[in-house]
Amino acid sequence: MDLRIFTEPQQGATYDTLLSVAKATEDLGFDAFFRSDHYLKMGSGDGLPGPTDAWITLAGLARETKRIRLGTLMTAGTFRLPGVLAIQVAQVDQMSGGRVELGLGAGWFEEEHTAYGIPFPKEKFPRLEEQLEIVTGLWKTKAGDTFDFHGKFYDLTDSPALPKPAQDKIPVLIGGHGAARTPRLAARYADEFNMPFASVEDSERQFGRVLAAAEEAGRKGDDLTYSNALVVCVGKDDDEVARRAAAIGREVEELKANGLAGTPAEVVDKIGRYAEIGSRRFYLQLLDLHDLDHLDLISSQVQSQLS
Repeated sequence: MDLRIFTEPQQGATYDTLLSVAKATEDLGFDAFFRSDHYLKMGSGDGLPGPTDAWITLAGLARETKRIRLGTLMTAGTFRLPGVLAIQVAQVDQMSGGRVELGLGAGWFEEEHTAYGIPFPKEKFPRLEEQLEIVTGLWKTKAGDTFDFHGKFYDLTDSPALPKPAQDKIPVLIGGHGAARTPRLAARYADEFNMPFASVEDSERQFGRVLAAAEEAGRKGDDLTYSNALVVCVGKDDDEVARRAAAIGREVEELKANGLAGTPAEVVDKIGRYAEIGSRRFYLQLLDLHDLDHLDLISSQVQSQLS
């Protein structure tokens, strides 16, 4: 059972803060450090000192960590041209010694596009499908060969398809709640399917759709890793849970209903319920990036019971 730390730096974080969390992630035995790909805060708070770029952050962390996997939930397809993205991710994979994973989504937060002058196309999902074909196709092209793609949105001719990643295959993550197109894309391109911020029941339903789509596409359903992303708020007792919930502006009961919250025993039990329906990896959305004692507690009293 993998526990991965998932951060939302657009809510307010410097690179140095993210580095501290990533180093704690590594030192405390977690599997990976992931971050969102957003340029504008959401909800309350001032978002200071402002956004950090996902792949620039991961490039820095690639050189300052040694073991943990590094990736995005999810890189926004609207932010980067697919050929450029393939180069960026391959380079960071080389910089990390082969520890990178790419979560890629269509992009959805229109306000951040408006705020930073990024086009927000109407046809995002068909673009995502072309982006996935291009990025994975560039990486798969043998050295010395060229890659061509002629789609509705992108056109590549005689691409040398360089550089190559350090890994033979960079794991690709696809996620979401969509009932038809998302499972189909996951079946075709994904190594992992991630269900974000969903109940056990909704996760089970969506995992079933992805499994069926994979088998229809000629893959074994269990070729994919199934995972969940959930907010985390753990305390050694009820008072500590309440303090951590207040620090992130959330209510304890809401967190218990919709995330992994409570005492270590409660959280282990909740993880077990997701595991029963096939989830094998958890992205713990850590919202207070300065509370490293929180990570220590999760490592010593939650993760230790799952190994």
